[in-house]
Amino acid sequence: MPYVNVQITKGASREQKAEIVKDITDSLQRVLGKKPQHTHIVIQEIEPQDWGFAGMLTDDWLKQQE
Repeated sequence: MPYVNVQITKGASREQKAEIVKDITDSLQRVLGKKPQHTHIVIQEIEPQDWGFAGMLTDDWLKQQE
C-alpha cells in the first residue's frame, strides 16, 4: 500500500491538487504496478511563513521577488 505525503506551501487550487493526486497515482501504477485503489496520497499545505529555504522564510523570499 503506497503512502505518499506531498508538502507544499498554501495556494494550490483544488483542481491542481486533484491533478497532483492523479499524476502520482498514475506514476505508481505505471512504474511499480501499484493498484490505484491501494494508493494513498496526502497533501499538506504549509503557510509560507512556516517554510524556509535558501536561508529565508518563503514569505520573505516572495516579497523580494516583487
